[in-house]
Amino acid sequence: MSWIQLTAEDGHRFDAYEHKVEGAVGGVVVLQEMFGVNEHIRSVVDRFAAAGYSAIAPALFDRQQRDYQTGYSPEEIAASLPLLKAIDWSASVKDVAAAQAHLKSQGGKTSVVGFCFGGSLAYLAATRLEGVASAVGYYGGYIAKVSDEVPNCPTMLHYGATDQTIPLSDVEAVAEARPEVDVFIYDAGHGFNCDARASFDSESAALAWDRTMALLATTIG
Repeated sequence: MSWIQLTAEDGHRFDAYEHKVEGAVGGVVVLQEMFGVNEHIRSVVDRFAAAGYSAIAPALFDRQQRDYQTGYSPEEIAASLPLLKAIDWSASVKDVAAAQAHLKSQGGKTSVVGFCFGGSLAYLAATRLEGVASAVGYYGGYIAKVSDEVPNCPTMLHYGATDQTIPLSDVEAVAEARPEVDVFIYDAGHGFNCDARASFDSESAALAWDRTMALLATTIG
């Protein structure tokens, strides 16, 4: 595993954490929460690599603040919110495209899996990029605003029933607008997949991961 630099189609250069697997069955672009490519996100990259997929996490906040990484304390959450609110979604999709192209150059199909901010971006990647084998979004709050966009690939979404930031009415609206998307709801809160957060729910996280891996097995191999 190593840090590399990628270049988006608009010339923006950004960092990415990559775990390359010799003889990988395919690749996974891992999209960060609003806390940067921190230790947790790097561990997700490594987890996909352990399952046989080359994986990469682009530093999506490099357009605003390079090398941004933080934890999950109330103070760190407050510090991260302005970066999230200032996101240019179209520019972020370009960064995902560059990461996807990097993986595809190594051979095999590629999927996108994102969390929180990255969960919403994974959905946009599914609708706006060509050649994505599948997309998985965990607790993406922005998806309800763009659910009129149609995914170009098999797409799966994971939500927590007690998420304080995403109303269940939004989840239901997404499911109604996009019946072709697999929408799963868990007895958990926001960030339930992250074992570094107080909201971590091991049972929900394990089930969501199993479903995610099953989709990757079907769409990548």
